[in-house]
Amino acid sequence: MKKILTAATLGAFAVFCACSKQAEKAGTPAAPEAAATRTFTVGFDAEFPPYGFKEGDEYKGFDLDLAREICTRKGWTFVARPIDWDAKDAELDSGSIDCIWNGFTMQGREGQYAWTPAYVDNSQVVLVAADSAAAKLADLAGKTVAVQTDTPVQKALQGKDEEKPEAAALGKTFKNIVVTATYNNAVMELESGAVDAVALDIGVAKQKMADKAGKFKMLEEIIMKETYGIGFKKGNDALAAEVWAVYQAMLADGTVDKIAAQYGIDSVIK
Repeated sequence: MKKILTAATLGAFAVFCACSKQAEKAGTPAAPEAAATRTFTVGFDAEFPPYGFKEGDEYKGFDLDLAREICTRKGWTFVARPIDWDAKDAELDSGSIDCIWNGFTMQGREGQYAWTPAYVDNSQVVLVAADSAAAKLADLAGKTVAVQTDTPVQKALQGKDEEKPEAAALGKTFKNIVVTATYNNAVMELESGAVDAVALDIGVAKQKMADKAGKFKMLEEIIMKETYGIGFKKGNDALAAEVWAVYQAMLADGTVDKIAAQYGIDSVIK
């Protein structure tokens, strides 16, 4: 009886193996593996507070906190990758990052990326020393103004944006436009007296004034208005839509406003 039972068992096992191999040949695995966890890599400027910056050993900021929460809800692994802003397109095209998410202005770049809808209303403003006599944009005539490289305000002030003739006219009144690698560098130039003013995003300007109380002031007149979006590689509309769907859920349940309030920018959320 024992021998007969063993033979039957072996026969059944042989049939199972044969069926499994046939299933694999047909394209249906006998025992499917669990799907690997997706890694979501965000490219950002690490010197762009309050949207992205380094504090101690940690990268944080409004945009990074949003991305981190989206990954938590999706079950993705979040990776914050600081990049050279001039190399952002190369990073995106190579696949080393999934998106550019760091106070990324949409205007002038509309056809270059797969965009989400705008999520922040932004204005380009001017920061000057607290004791500066400048009170309005016209007071910058004959002054040296710093900007960050490859930003819409740089292009507008230098007359490279045909849709911003007012900004181009303003730029022509300056003595000089100094282009720096980061806004941090531009503000350091202002603090040292090497430049008279910095043209930058309003959120960054407010952050700088908060960081160094009494050092700077912001002119009331703005240079121009714009909006921020999340930029994905052109053609990657599916991932952009997937991320945006989670963002909308976070907006609806109050998470976006809560994170924005931590950085003092809740008034600019769309």
